[in-house]
Amino acid sequence: MTVTCGLLPNFMIQSYKDLKVWQKSIDLSVKIHEVTKRFPKEELYGLVSQMRRAAFSIASNIAEGYCRKHLGEYVRFLGIAYGSAAELETQLIIARRIDLMEKSSFDQLSDSIQEIMRMLYILRRRLEGKK
Repeated sequence: MTVTCGLLPNFMIQSYKDLKVWQKSIDLSVKIHEVTKRFPKEELYGLVSQMRRAAFSIASNIAEGYCRKHLGEYVRFLGIAYGSAAELETQLIIARRIDLMEKSSFDQLSDSIQEIMRMLYILRRRLEGKK
């Protein structure tokens, strides 16, 4: 059984799960989880926890905002998701600077975050135009 929570009757998608930005956010969350598994144990309740929560927050806020069924709230939650992406990007930079991850992993994750942020920005602007 699939439960959807359509935002607006004329919205082009059936579920937040159809959004590419949500799908990419889920992929990013999985990658962040995998990368942070290799961080030192002393970072478990510090940077590891912060990075994972920020990553999980992106997709979660996209979903929650979509299910609020009010365009203004959806735009607000997309803004929160964007903020979580910026938070994760900052934490990623810190992790790289203190040598917790390799440059190749950093570059890949950084590119993913930038892409998600662009997608969130565009989606927000388009939805704001419908208000």
